[in-house]
Amino acid sequence: MRHDPLDLSVSERVEQLNARYAHHGATAVLERALSDPQVGRIGLVSSFGAESVVLLHMISIMDRSTPVVFIDTEMLFAETLEYQMELSDRLKLSNVQIIRASQERVAEIDPDGTLHQRDTDACCALRKTQPLQQALEQFDAWITGRKRFQAGTRATLDFFENEEDKRIKVNPLAHWAPEDLRDYMDNNRLPRHPLVAKGYPSIGCAPCTSPVAEGEDPRSGRWRGQNKVECGIHFVDGKMVRGPLPTEQTSV
Repeated sequence: MRHDPLDLSVSERVEQLNARYAHHGATAVLERALSDPQVGRIGLVSSFGAESVVLLHMISIMDRSTPVVFIDTEMLFAETLEYQMELSDRLKLSNVQIIRASQERVAEIDPDGTLHQRDTDACCALRKTQPLQQALEQFDAWITGRKRFQAGTRATLDFFENEEDKRIKVNPLAHWAPEDLRDYMDNNRLPRHPLVAKGYPSIGCAPCTSPVAEGEDPRSGRWRGQNKVECGIHFVDGKMVRGPLPTEQTSV
């Protein structure tokens, strides 16, 4: 009798997947994740930000019909919205799903659009985290662009992560360095997000993103001056990440 590969728990599948692909490169991990039965239904969540074009390009080569989830917080830079349309067309992505918070929830919680000025965590939850969690219900796994070099909370990032025993997070670029990203974009002649040239190496919502000076951490322009390094999409021990965490508490 054949067993369904998804009958195993998420933690068991993550352990087996990390063991199976421990010595593979980013493209191999991504390609295998798209078809490995233990991964299941999978989609890419993309911000269409500064580095997003790398995974989007890989997906366009491997399977253009892969679901690509784009969260429009309705507070994004105009350049991001234009870049999203440009890349989707150029790469011929056929299954881009644009999601937003319900207008009813926005009207109830942030009717005047100023919630970010009072409570950035609540704004991220309303406009980004909650809509994404709803969108992810259709998947057994999702692909992220997270990398070890981005923050202390990501220093031990694996290719496959267990997200609250609900689904798997796949991080094909976990081991890539900034120069790997630049080389990939250059070698494939991929268009950069227009704000990168204006000093935005990490791009989120317009009200909470500022330019980064030379020598600063690339993510220092996100929620500048606040004890916050994540929007809340990624979870640690069942809780949304709100700020820097000791290395031993990082995601598994």
